[in-house]
Amino acid sequence: MMTQKTKILIVEDSLPEGAMLVDILEDEGFEANHVIDAEQGIRAYREGGYDLLLLDIMLPGKDGFHLAKQIKAINEDVPIIFLTARTLKSDEIQGFTIGADDYLTKPYDRELLIWRIKAVLKRHISAESSIPDIFQIGKYLFDYKNLTLTRGSNVRRMTRREADILQMLCINEGQLVKRDDILISIWGSNDYFNGRSLDVFITKLRKYLKDDPKVILENIHGVGYELKYPK
Repeated sequence: MMTQKTKILIVEDSLPEGAMLVDILEDEGFEANHVIDAEQGIRAYREGGYDLLLLDIMLPGKDGFHLAKQIKAINEDVPIIFLTARTLKSDEIQGFTIGADDYLTKPYDRELLIWRIKAVLKRHISAESSIPDIFQIGKYLFDYKNLTLTRGSNVRRMTRREADILQMLCINEGQLVKRDDILISIWGSNDYFNGRSLDVFITKLRKYLKDDPKVILENIHGVGYELKYPK
C-alpha cells in the first residue's frame, strides 16, 4: 500500500528559487507546489489540503505576514515556516506572533531546512492537530468532507462555501467569530459586496438549522457570529 506524501505549499515570488525549493523537497520525498503571490497562495491552500507552508515575506501585493493571518484564520493549526531574506528581529517576532512554527533567513542550508521541516511536522503530528470533518450540531450531523447536513432521514446537500462557513463556526462553537475573519479566510477579501454575500449565506444556514430550537446562530451586530448548540 502506498503511503500518502506530505504536501508542502511554497509561496515565493522568485521563480528560480521556487523551482529550486520544489526540487529539494521532492528529492526528500515530499510533494511540493509553488505559487508566486498571496492571492495564489490562499487559493492553492484552500484547494490543496497542504500539510505545511513555506512562506516568503516580501511578496507582490499582500505580504507573507498577511497571507499567514488568512491561512491561520482558516486553520490555526497548520504549520508555517517563514523563509525570507528579512533578518530584522522585529520581523522574526512578528512571524512568531502570527503563529509561525519556524523562521529561517536566506541564504539557508539545504540540509538544515529539511531537518527544520521534519521537526515541525513531527511536532504537529504528535499534537494530533487535524480539524474534524464531522460535527454533531444538536440534532444535526454535519459532514464537512461530503458536504451534507443530516437530521434523521433528511439529508441536505450543501455548497462548498456554505460548508466552509459552517465548519469555521463549528470549530469555534460558543465563541465569537469575526465577520472580517470569515470574509478574509473564505472570500479572500472583506469588501462590501462579499459582506452582503456573507449575510445571505448566514441567512441560509439559519434556515437549514431552524428545526432544532436549541441550535442558535447569533448575530453580534457589526462584529460577527456565534454558533451555540447542546453537546
